[in-house]
Amino acid sequence: MPEEKVNKFVDLFPQECENCWKPLPHVPDPLAKRYQQTEVPPIEPFTTEWRRHEVTCPCCKYRTRASYIDGEIPASPFGPRLMAIVALLTGVYHLGRRRAVDLLADVVGVHISLGALSTVEARVSKAVQPAVDEAWKQVGNAEVKHTDGTTWYQAGAMMALWTLATSAATVFKIVADSTKSTLQPLYGALQGILVSDRAKALNFWAMKHRQICFAHLLRKFISFAERDGPAARIGRQLLNYTLLIFEYWHDYKAGKLSREMYVAWMTPVRRQFETALAQAVSANIAGVSGSCADILEHQAALWTFVNQPGVEPTNNHAEREIRAFVLWRKRSFGTQSARGNQFAENLMTIAHTARKQKRNVLGFLTECCQAAGGTRRPPSLFATAAA
Repeated sequence: MPEEKVNKFVDLFPQECENCWKPLPHVPDPLAKRYQQTEVPPIEPFTTEWRRHEVTCPCCKYRTRASYIDGEIPASPFGPRLMAIVALLTGVYHLGRRRAVDLLADVVGVHISLGALSTVEARVSKAVQPAVDEAWKQVGNAEVKHTDGTTWYQAGAMMALWTLATSAATVFKIVADSTKSTLQPLYGALQGILVSDRAKALNFWAMKHRQICFAHLLRKFISFAERDGPAARIGRQLLNYTLLIFEYWHDYKAGKLSREMYVAWMTPVRRQFETALAQAVSANIAGVSGSCADILEHQAALWTFVNQPGVEPTNNHAEREIRAFVLWRKRSFGTQSARGNQFAENLMTIAHTARKQKRNVLGFLTECCQAAGGTRRPPSLFATAAA
């Protein structure tokens, strides 16, 4: 740890010279050998009690109780930081509610019921809503965005979970299904370049402003190459072109190729790749030709990453962002209510975006809870970037 992060220093000096045994002065050594131990002191909850006293008038004997002043006496028995910790445990680190109750008792020294914990989740979800809305606006205005979807369950019923991710923010939304009519309202004005797989539900986005994920195509071509007969030959050919595309891309990203040289080298590869797809369609091979025909239907979205700086050829960004949600679903089997869905969406949106903005997640959640309980303005996830 740097010196400014150290709370206590213990300086040890030799008492006498090992050569002549004369006493030595205590002179600090700038190159002293350093040993550190970090400890957490026992956590003791800090409880404040407000008392509304009733006083008897000495003149008329009427008893008057101190007024209940809204805003001075908190509406919740749990403070902002404690509420933020509760939401962090269940909504970001995905502890089950019973495990979270046990952890709060063992580590923080706070005893809370399951019902109270659920109420705290609802309060925090509402407190962070302005920041979540801000993140959605940030994503909507981005020039390049990645999207991906997966299944989600509410009370055992299958639903859909989708993410939109940029370099600055990530947002999540749980919706009834993954149909075009359901998804399109999430994407707002359809501004910028959308990087995705070939999901037909996303065809509302103009093909010339999309980028199809080549990592998905790579996996598809590997499956072709593992078959027998002509399918294997076609698969190996398409796989080789795809690997060459990635090789050129990595060389360009590493600075080994200039932009002009990269575009020039990609020109024949593009032509040969599309020719191979067309030949695969003509071969009329079950399970291969149809897929290749579908890829050619997305031809305008295959090479956006070559023509448009800042666009990547894969959708790995969105897949990494949604992975934590997928693991949560596998452990918890989803949520039980619409309120639970909103809590999950909001907390994951805040956590992923705050980390991209180099913000402490617990600190930001605490600021949101403090603002919700007073008159201060809700904090901004992007205040530092704007400054």
